[in-house]
Amino acid sequence: MSNGDYKPYVSPEQSMKEISFKAIFLGIIMAIVLGAANAYLGLLVGMTVAATFPAAVIAMAVLRPLKGTILEENMARTTGAVGEALAAGAIFTIPAFLLVRIDGQPLWEKFDLFKSTLLMLVGGILGVLLIILVRRTLVEDADLPFPESTACAAMVKTGQKGGSQAAYLFWAMGLGSLVEFFTNSSGLQFIKPYAQKVFDIPGLSRITFLNRDNVEMAKTSTIKGRMFIETPAANAAMTGVGYIIGPKLAALTFSGGVLGWLFLMPIILFISGDLGEIVTHFDGNWTDMAVSAYNSQVKPIAVGAMLVGAFYTLFKMRKSLVTGIGRSLADVKKVSAGGASETIRTDKDLPFPSIIISIIALIIPMVFLYNVFTHNIGSSLVTAIVMIIMALLFAAVAGYLVGIIGSSSNPISGLTLTSLLIAALMMVLMGQTGAPGIAAVLGVAAVVCCVAGVAGDMIQDWKVGHILGGTPWRMQIGGMIGVVAAALTLTFALQLFHSTKGIGSDALPAPQANLMAMMAQGIVGGEMAWPLVIAGMLLGIGFILIGSPSPMIIAVGMYLPFRATACIFFGGVIKYFRDRAVAKKNPTAKGRETVENIGLLIASGLIAGQALTGILTSGIEALKEKIRLPEVHGTAWLGLLIFFILGFILIYFPYKKMVASGEYETSSGE
Repeated sequence: MSNGDYKPYVSPEQSMKEISFKAIFLGIIMAIVLGAANAYLGLLVGMTVAATFPAAVIAMAVLRPLKGTILEENMARTTGAVGEALAAGAIFTIPAFLLVRIDGQPLWEKFDLFKSTLLMLVGGILGVLLIILVRRTLVEDADLPFPESTACAAMVKTGQKGGSQAAYLFWAMGLGSLVEFFTNSSGLQFIKPYAQKVFDIPGLSRITFLNRDNVEMAKTSTIKGRMFIETPAANAAMTGVGYIIGPKLAALTFSGGVLGWLFLMPIILFISGDLGEIVTHFDGNWTDMAVSAYNSQVKPIAVGAMLVGAFYTLFKMRKSLVTGIGRSLADVKKVSAGGASETIRTDKDLPFPSIIISIIALIIPMVFLYNVFTHNIGSSLVTAIVMIIMALLFAAVAGYLVGIIGSSSNPISGLTLTSLLIAALMMVLMGQTGAPGIAAVLGVAAVVCCVAGVAGDMIQDWKVGHILGGTPWRMQIGGMIGVVAAALTLTFALQLFHSTKGIGSDALPAPQANLMAMMAQGIVGGEMAWPLVIAGMLLGIGFILIGSPSPMIIAVGMYLPFRATACIFFGGVIKYFRDRAVAKKNPTAKGRETVENIGLLIASGLIAGQALTGILTSGIEALKEKIRLPEVHGTAWLGLLIFFILGFILIYFPYKKMVASGEYETSSGE
């Protein structure tokens, strides 16, 4: 598509303030805060929420009273939203350094400030630089719908006419904060978020085995059956996640929880025979015993299913992969050949030679860091070269996929798992085993994961800027500023979470990081529980054979705590009933857009509010030894109140806004 085929909101000839101190400063604050908040959410439920919409609303709300222009708002959003993308890349991989065990000891006792920051910084900057190479091709492709970018640009343009809806986001953030505070272990605990029970099932506790030599002779063995039951978590953030992804994806996630906790878990507890001696080890606590069995036996099965799901997802995207690679190579030649030509403001990138030099320069610190991991300069150089090749490939792929399905569905974990497997096999071939090899593998995966996350987020934000009339090279500088701000602060937030809640524990399960740690240690260290993993892979193949919509999502649901997947499902159910209520009013296209926007803002506010308060309560937890908190004990029944409140606001307010605006047609009388 040529430059003249579209008309940006701000014309290329129009002079308007774009880079300013207030825009960059607000963007830096949002990058830090949204990055830390999404890191908490990702460690909790294994997914993050794209920050483009919340960052856009906050930019409008803050800069409008300060006489900020639409391009300053665009700059603040671009700078701020990248913090979430970097957080997504970081939490999928860097916590794995703490979760890997070599002779019972982790690679890191706590987060290594220098190494963690360097991995995020290099990965984030590379993500920005590499996606610049394909920016023009992607944002000008008429066949790429960029659904989230288009919606965000429409919201921003509406806001210029006085239609800002920031109030919904901010009061929802307040509600999410209250829910987190009153249910968190570091808060007052007026309301307990969930309950755990393990029940005997007497009617199912006797199983008869027939002797093969004499069918008429029966040998009866009594097995005590147990079943682990949890209620859904009264959790605003996970409800918001389920609401955003919708009933179909929420149901798929919950189906994994049902399969893992309510199907595989009882089978494991039944076939284990008399568990009396085992449960004695847990001081008679059947809940702890059940969770231990789940972690040691069900999770490896989930890992195998996730592995098959990741490769199957990439297989389905094979045409997109080939197209993305081809467009990357073609665009490099195009920019290189015509780099000196005159270009208009809305089509001007950072200079191509500077980009290439910067990419090459970033290989140097990676060689240094990989040498710290492996103590072998040859292996370090090869590792860095493989890393940069995979980073280029996955940056292009992530950008192309975001253009089709949006950054919220960017398959970062699948791309990262692929790079991890390639790096792990490479380490084995080069003879790098044990802790050095595992550390190098995780180092490659961390950089590539950050590249994929940042590249996808940047191309989405740059598409918004393309529609609004932003200047590409200025947005690219803003993106790098946001990456630096987030990279320099995220490690401190991660360390706070780990010291107060324990990353990898039931409080912060970190499913992707656990998967990366298990795969790296299993392949390089030879400690993989292969029979269970293979069983999980066969289960994943079974999902594919029966035409399951998304084997990867089901496998992730198996890995997450049951209360988390149940709460996500609850959010999806709310979305289902909201859609049914709205459909009865025969909404116009504008009405449907209003409902979606208001619902998205409220759900995003719930997520952001609870995540931000999670940071606060982590700080309270760290100070528990110095301050005395009141001992308040609530009841799980009060958690029902939270479900009613969340369900009401997520259905009522979007519906009310549509009706109040008159954006619906007269009922046909059905």
